[in-house]
Amino acid sequence: MRILHTSDWHIGRSFHGHSTLAALRGVLDVLVVQVREHRVDVVVVAGDVFDSAAPAAACYAVLTDALAALSDAGAQVIVTSGNHDSAARLGFQAALLRQGIHVVTDPLAVGVPITIDDADGPVRFYPIPFLEPALVRHLWEGAELRSQHQTIAHAMGLIRDDLAVRGGRSVVISHCFAAGVDATPGVEREIRQGTLDVVPLSVFDGPDYVALGHIHGRQRLSDRVRYAGAPLHYSFGEADKPRGSWLVDLDADGFADAQWLDLPVPRRLVTLRGPLDDLLDDPAHAAAEDAWVCAQYTDATPQPDPMRRLLARFPFCATVVHTPLQQRADDGRTYADRVRAARSDAELIDAFLTHVRDGEAASEREAAIIRDVIGERSLAEASA
Repeated sequence: MRILHTSDWHIGRSFHGHSTLAALRGVLDVLVVQVREHRVDVVVVAGDVFDSAAPAAACYAVLTDALAALSDAGAQVIVTSGNHDSAARLGFQAALLRQGIHVVTDPLAVGVPITIDDADGPVRFYPIPFLEPALVRHLWEGAELRSQHQTIAHAMGLIRDDLAVRGGRSVVISHCFAAGVDATPGVEREIRQGTLDVVPLSVFDGPDYVALGHIHGRQRLSDRVRYAGAPLHYSFGEADKPRGSWLVDLDADGFADAQWLDLPVPRRLVTLRGPLDDLLDDPAHAAAEDAWVCAQYTDATPQPDPMRRLLARFPFCATVVHTPLQQRADDGRTYADRVRAARSDAELIDAFLTHVRDGEAASEREAAIIRDVIGERSLAEASA
């Protein structure tokens, strides 16, 4: 049996204020072509189908079209919910979907397989929708479910019990943070180092393959336990991570092989760093003019209108960050301290500039201009 493992579509997610729906449609169209070319039997979508619990109407159209196209390409499709999805909204049409498309969002369905046969016999697919311990612990009386570790371990216990009776090869689908994964900042908005609710890899012992979602980059935790990541780049922190899916083969004995299928990147993500004038004029940055750009300008002081100026060269500049090369030493004086110490209007203005420019006072040229302006005002007042 041939399985395509994908996840974290995040339909409806924006990228620095820009819609990603059109780009995602294009990438999913390529995914459908790959399913047809590689004669995929089953497509697995391991959670975070939508980006929010209340997706816009256009998001449903993207999902409906993608599921129908995957089915028309000859594959059965198994979808489960992630932490971004509303299980109720994602699953409300489950009973009405065409044969061969399975959307599993009900926690009580854990341990009940979707069985698909091939020439070597049955393969049991066990979807585990995202299980928030506080919301599901009442469903299983007597089970202590206070963490993702405990909750996924309980779900895997139900799956092993069922598999012991039914037999056959098995695939588990889960949306969680498994131990050993690299949590690069920006990959998943809810992930913060030091607060991870980690599921030990040993919890997933047993199945022939474990298709994981939640992490936006491709990762292989073992031959049979993998993350596919997201089909699009959703943050600059993901820029160096390939986009695609795992093509997994099961033979009569279980896991046989997995190969990576790349998906196209509609628009590259590039981070540029340097003085603002260099970013605006240096020919070395010409290749980034059609990319999404994160501009980090290193001038000592904030520059006027940096986004407007950068957009003139980089039409897809998404974000601008002021990251001076050197942080000025803090003399411990507050803005109020500087104001009280000012003995003239010129010193008062200098105190303000020092405050708003991260400790940089007026230059000699600026100080001369300030004195001239103050002097002109004084003469005007004197002649009034």
